[in-house]
Amino acid sequence: MTAGTMTAKALETYSSQAGAAPRHSDDAENQFHKLWLDRSLTDSCALWSGDDDTLEHAQERKLSFHLDAIEANRIDSVLDIGCGWGSLLSALNEHYEISKAVGLTLSEAQAKHIRARSRQNVEVRTGSWRQLQLNTRFDAIVAIGALEQFPQPAESASSRILMYREFFSRCRSWLNENGVLSLETAAYPDGCRDCDSYALHRELYPKADFPTLAELSAAAGGLFEVQAVYNARIDYARTCEEWARRLRVRRNDAVRLVGENVVERYERYLALTALGCRLSKLSLLRVILRPLVKNWL
Repeated sequence: MTAGTMTAKALETYSSQAGAAPRHSDDAENQFHKLWLDRSLTDSCALWSGDDDTLEHAQERKLSFHLDAIEANRIDSVLDIGCGWGSLLSALNEHYEISKAVGLTLSEAQAKHIRARSRQNVEVRTGSWRQLQLNTRFDAIVAIGALEQFPQPAESASSRILMYREFFSRCRSWLNENGVLSLETAAYPDGCRDCDSYALHRELYPKADFPTLAELSAAAGGLFEVQAVYNARIDYARTCEEWARRLRVRRNDAVRLVGENVVERYERYLALTALGCRLSKLSLLRVILRPLVKNWL
């Protein structure tokens, strides 16, 4: 259960945390995800429309959601935190006149994939947002799947909020005054951190945690104004179910690439994430925020 989906990078984190997950070459990792993601390799929750919708169209629609949120048709620079295989960066470069787009990923395999496509005006960096050093500000930031990457389950509510606030503070410092932050993250429903889904999460993600909307709101206070919140819980479930179906179709190929143990972990995670969303134990939040400007009289 992670952000935006269960993102591919979060799934990879789960595989490594669960132990006995062998390391694979960057090419093997990329080829594995190509088996069951859509053509753009968008590794986050799709935005579905109708029973006959396809994963490709639903992922295009999701990317359009974030591009519309940041008003990509009128801006000049974008920072993509948690850029995955670069689908949003690619859409920016192909359809908008963006002079500077910077993507940040924890995965060298993803960075390698983006660099190989040689997109104009696109830079990709590997590492954590905490290590990111920037000498320029951006008109917009998109952060998909970033927030669930760093809290620890043992952290208190106040500690989690401080972590999220550090993230929001850095994003605020990287944004122009009239900028916008479009955020997507898996989340717990408010008041559900102690429910049965949390015990399941602890089993699957012993070293990670998800926020609640209340925690995000508290962390952003005084830094950002929340302009819109969308709960895509059912979209999240459907995305995981479709990924699981596609993985089943190519299962033999997947096992040859990464081994039976890794494939089984992905299957289990996708199934349980979808179930958690269907039962309202998990949600998927898309939040649009703008910097709060204090005008003192």
